[in-house]
Amino acid sequence: MSNPGSFPTSASASAHHDHAHTPLCRSCGAPTTAPTPASWSGTSDSPPPAYRPIRLPAINAPTNTSAIVLSPVPQPLPVPPAAPPHAFQTPTKRIASPDDIARFHASLHGRHFLGFVAALSASVHGRKLSDPLPAPPSAAVSALLDLISALTALVASTPPLPHNSRYGNPAFRLWHEKLTDSAGDLIARITSTAASPADLAGAEVELAPYLLDSFGNATRIDYGTGHETNFAAFLYCLARLGLITEPDYPAVVMRVFAAYLNLMRTLQDTYQLEPAGSHGVWGLDDFHFLPFIFGAAQLIDHKYMKPKSIHNPDILENFSKEYMYLACVAYVKKIKKGPFAEHSPMLDDISGVPNWKKVNSGLLKMYKAEVLEKVPIMQHFLFGSLIKWED
Repeated sequence: MSNPGSFPTSASASAHHDHAHTPLCRSCGAPTTAPTPASWSGTSDSPPPAYRPIRLPAINAPTNTSAIVLSPVPQPLPVPPAAPPHAFQTPTKRIASPDDIARFHASLHGRHFLGFVAALSASVHGRKLSDPLPAPPSAAVSALLDLISALTALVASTPPLPHNSRYGNPAFRLWHEKLTDSAGDLIARITSTAASPADLAGAEVELAPYLLDSFGNATRIDYGTGHETNFAAFLYCLARLGLITEPDYPAVVMRVFAAYLNLMRTLQDTYQLEPAGSHGVWGLDDFHFLPFIFGAAQLIDHKYMKPKSIHNPDILENFSKEYMYLACVAYVKKIKKGPFAEHSPMLDDISGVPNWKKVNSGLLKMYKAEVLEKVPIMQHFLFGSLIKWED
């Protein structure tokens, strides 16, 4: 039993590849039959995945797999424009329970924020990072790139301090202080690109908290998918203000988000940021989720590269600079030791999906379920006048 946009769980993949066991129906658990897969041929473009038995207990393994599989694929939605006059305010945290999560997803901005992520993903179908943009970068996109360049330069001027612990170099706090000090000016350069900059006077008070929480927590010296989601929320707020429009979306993903990802890898490596709320071996990545969604979208309908191609070292080496998904897999393989199927079983399972369109749609559903519907992550999400909390 399968749905478009879903991909096998570790349990189903293990049963599928271990022929000593009868496959079971994912819904009812009854024995079922499945054709024996064709044996791997040495002429294939990648070696067969080295599947391992499920490790027990399955720490932090997804518990709502059936709900994810049966859920609809998030679809692109337009961003509702925020018309002047604006009443900018310091955004606050409002989510503290599953009921709050449900209220958020039923709200206008809960639906349209996820639709914004889906629209960004759809904008890069079949595009390499080096491809020419369909439209020249707007002034706001250029200002966003300048912002990330400025923050990257701050890393060079803030070297790590002598530190014995595996995680958490305290120099990150100094870098984050510099970010805090410069955030207002950096945001003002973006809002100044508006058709009527006077209408956005005071926007920094609402936009800065999203930006400051996009690069990790200075106290804990950690970073995770919640911080990444706040960067997406920062972009969503810019879209609400008309600073980013739909023709900008390919540039936002292929230039801005790609630069943001490179900066985050630099911060993670330089200051040994600790994964925030990591799913351990059951997550896609200790830090990120969105580049897997965007990267899978880039590879949709690729003539030669399939999801199983992540097991081919030559493909990772030659194409990781063009496709975010491959870059993320290459980074995981660089920092984690041992068999790939053991330290990254979720990514290993996804490599068995037949095409990138199903990977992309499955990851969009998984992002909603495993990030946007998790209280420990979303309790840090911010609400103000641009992303309103609806009582």
